[in-house]
Amino acid sequence: MEELHWIGLKSIPGIGNVTFRRLLERFESPEAVLSASIAELSNVRGVTPAMREAIRHGSWRSFADAECSRLAASGARIVTFLAADYPKSLFEIPDPPPFLYVRGELRCHETAVAIVGSRRATAYGIQTTSRLAGALAGHGVCVTSGMARGVDTAAHKGALAAGGRTIGVLGCGIDMVYPPENRKLFQEMAEKGCLVSEFPLGTLPLAENFPRRNRIISGLSKGVLVVEAAENSGSLITAQYALEHGRDVYAVPGNISFATSRGSNRLIKQGAKLVDCVEDILEELPGFENLHGGAEQRVPAPRTFSLTPKEAAIYEVLARSPLHIDDIISQTELTAGEVSSMLLHLELKGAVTSLPGTHYCIS
Repeated sequence: MEELHWIGLKSIPGIGNVTFRRLLERFESPEAVLSASIAELSNVRGVTPAMREAIRHGSWRSFADAECSRLAASGARIVTFLAADYPKSLFEIPDPPPFLYVRGELRCHETAVAIVGSRRATAYGIQTTSRLAGALAGHGVCVTSGMARGVDTAAHKGALAAGGRTIGVLGCGIDMVYPPENRKLFQEMAEKGCLVSEFPLGTLPLAENFPRRNRIISGLSKGVLVVEAAENSGSLITAQYALEHGRDVYAVPGNISFATSRGSNRLIKQGAKLVDCVEDILEELPGFENLHGGAEQRVPAPRTFSLTPKEAAIYEVLARSPLHIDDIISQTELTAGEVSSMLLHLELKGAVTSLPGTHYCIS
């Protein structure tokens, strides 16, 4: 069972997302990593003696066996970063998860916009969120949010009510319904949209999980819309991630007398685009630029492709910026010959494009 080795390798203390991908770059599969000798593991940057001993002793197996049983019972599956349906936009964030727990249909190339905001939203915030989420869904844009109370819940419900797609990114295990009153929404999301989490099954919704969840919300989306956010709220963390990831940030202006408007109004002061209708968002999205001049012109969907670990290593560095081939070699663990070969494979898949002067970028 492939999932066993992916889950087992990720469960080893100290092996984070970067080290996980570095090991796959060297050994090609989690199973090969977990079968490697101490000497072979010693040649991989960032692998400590404690990690090598954990791999050698097989202490990962009992957790991985139990997790695979829980996974089968939960109705979820894992989607690895090598899979065709893994969202390629996640390669643009600094530490994309090696795999996601998923319920529902994950579409790797759909255009998505995140809507986030206060858990204690006003009636104005809820109504505005529902209206904008429904309008985005009506134009074929997937709505991404975090399944929390308030604005998040209104965003998911608004998209579903309009017959559209929505993705809920969880700050807990995908088998945990949080908040509990959203049980019906969880089921509807699994059937008509998608639920994703990077956390193991059974993980509680602890406060420290939500900033990590927020970077996934941003990573999946072309832009982030903030509807009502208090100062220093989690929604502003998501907006900050969006800026770091090169996403657009939008904000709905709010009543200056309400604490829940201070964060979103401050974002507008700082340069976020003020939104009072869906066209303010759509005109910034690829394929919708000429919306005010007539019907939107949809861009062709990119090709769907899977990746090998070595191809993924190159795709990840190019997802952040175009690079010269020498820079690709220096930023990966690959030889010059391997990089040249992998670039050719990626071009044939339609994943990357060559530029003048032996530079490359993602397609």
